[in-house]
Amino acid sequence: MKPSFTHCALHVRDLDESIAFYRAYCGLEIVKQHGEGQSRVAWLASPGEAENFVLVLLGGGPARGQDKEDMTHYGFGVPRREDVDTIAGRARKEGILHREPRDYAPPTGYLCGVRDPSGYIVEFSHGQPLGPHQD
Repeated sequence: MKPSFTHCALHVRDLDESIAFYRAYCGLEIVKQHGEGQSRVAWLASPGEAENFVLVLLGGGPARGQDKEDMTHYGFGVPRREDVDTIAGRARKEGILHREPRDYAPPTGYLCGVRDPSGYIVEFSHGQPLGPHQD
């Protein structure tokens, strides 16, 4: 038996705000929705990847808090180093930048951290040996 990693589910404070964030910052698209009110659920995926991996957002969750030393996060790769800076600049203006862009030793690469509407930390990186934008 070989399990496949198919999804990550997050309980989010406001489902519509979270969907808007993941569309705007990560380019994710809604591929499925069900439920009503606080129990609404949305499945999001990168274009063309819905059969491989989805981010499941569960509405009605609590806000999250995370200090600067806590490296808990999930990550998105970007094709160019400048993309990390662009994302960080936007997040800085919106007051949601958690970690300034910085170079880390291989295989970590160049990255920044952004706080989503519920307080989860999303990493945007360039130079990691993962995904379609690997060096």
